Amino acid sequence: MTEQSRGVPERSQYYFNTETGEVEEGKKSSWLHRMGPYDTAEEAAHAFQRAAQRNAAEDAADRAWQEEWEGPAQWD
Repeated sequence: MTEQSRGVPERSQYYFNTETGEVEEGKKSSWLHRMGPYDTAEEAAHAFQRAAQRNAAEDAADRAWQEEWEGPAQWD
């Protein structure tokens, strides 16, 4: 049973459109250009920064693993 079927209004979800750089409420654009969902428009507005932070953390973890098991990373 969904929240809407119980008479509870659905919460808005926000997405960042990577093509336009705009925050959208709901799934208005193609999935090809959409990051999310996020609970707030502010979270959606910072989608690229959050993705960059996560990527940097994973790259660091990859380098540490590479150095531990195989020596210095070859892609630097």
